[in-house]
Amino acid sequence: MNKLTSEKILIVEDEKKISDIVGSYLERDGFKVTIANTGQDALQQIKNNFDLIILDLMLPDIDGETICSSIREFSDVPIIMLTAKSSEDDRIKGLGIGADDYVIKPFSPRELVARVKAHLRRTKKNEKKLLSFNNGLLLIDTPSMEVKKDEKIIPLTSTEFKILLSLAERPQIVFTRLQIVNAVQGYDFEGYDRVIDAHIKNIRHKIEDNPQRPVFIKTVYGTGYKFIGIPD
Repeated sequence: MNKLTSEKILIVEDEKKISDIVGSYLERDGFKVTIANTGQDALQQIKNNFDLIILDLMLPDIDGETICSSIREFSDVPIIMLTAKSSEDDRIKGLGIGADDYVIKPFSPRELVARVKAHLRRTKKNEKKLLSFNNGLLLIDTPSMEVKKDEKIIPLTSTEFKILLSLAERPQIVFTRLQIVNAVQGYDFEGYDRVIDAHIKNIRHKIEDNPQRPVFIKTVYGTGYKFIGIPD
């Protein structure tokens, strides 16, 4: 029997068969599962501080993209989108509005549980330290997953935080897009070039004064990205 954990998972899915199967697999591994069958129910449940959300995009009342955007207004909880939309543009759109992962239906429940564990493991993995760059202009607080720019808190999604942290922990080291994917997600997936580019674009708009002339994340054309902030 699996040991009970303290992690709480919210499954937002209107197809009962799918939510029951996913919930059953998660509960076998000790997770505390709550199921929301509609968008309205999900928005009410979200107030209960879940550790991760599995979010179907095609709901009967509110589309998943709207729910994801609403969550990102106040929380950086990891969000795994669960959907039948399989095009690369759909994945880019989902990740661009704040999702951390994208699982296409039909899917393997075991793989989905593995992805849930991976996201939760990386969330906990951060060492207790504070990174400071450019005379304190940019601060990365690892335990709280909080980033401050000029003493103001910068709202990053959990994936954006992981990408920034992975780069900032090794300044001046060039990372390929695939290396960033492996460091942050722990597995490869199709379309990762555009996915990483979309995340970097979002991060730059949040931490750079002028994203066209970055002082923290530099593009290494033909290769990837490197962090160019100066450690304090």
